[in-house]
Amino acid sequence: MARVVRKIVVGLALALACHGLALAGPVEDGLEAAKKNDYATALRLWTPAAEQGDGTAQSYLARLYLMGWGVSQDHAKAAAWYLKAAEQGNTAAQNNLGTLYEHGDGVPQDYAKALYWFRKAAEAHALEAYINVARAYEDGHGVKQSCEEATAWYQRAVKGGYPAERITWPHCSN
Repeated sequence: MARVVRKIVVGLALALACHGLALAGPVEDGLEAAKKNDYATALRLWTPAAEQGDGTAQSYLARLYLMGWGVSQDHAKAAAWYLKAAEQGNTAAQNNLGTLYEHGDGVPQDYAKALYWFRKAAEAHALEAYINVARAYEDGHGVKQSCEEATAWYQRAVKGGYPAERITWPHCSN
């Protein structure tokens, strides 16, 4: 019986895929809506998923509040949603939360907290986080300034696939 049900489900999924339909959930459907600038639909789909603890939905919802897409721009709400997602290991949320702390957007400016979140994302090999850690060392934000450490982090990013031509290599004298 289970084998028959599995065949029916697989057959149905294939039939839907062949007709341009997909079996997607609210997070994926919200992403498709957001790509079409239908932020009201994205908000409607992501909010319940975020409230139920979906880290991806939380990160996407934070982006809506950060940018003011379909909602009033609210950096504090963006930070709160990014924090929920970051605590679950969402690397985009960790990196973005670090950026909010770096600039003091929606949270008090705190270079040490920014670096903490950048490092968390970098531990998961998020290339943009490597760049942010490198910049922290280059500027001495949240850590003792070190040209050598900055260069090492930039090199990690390049080794991971970050385009070297997009990096402004440090010219520091420490």
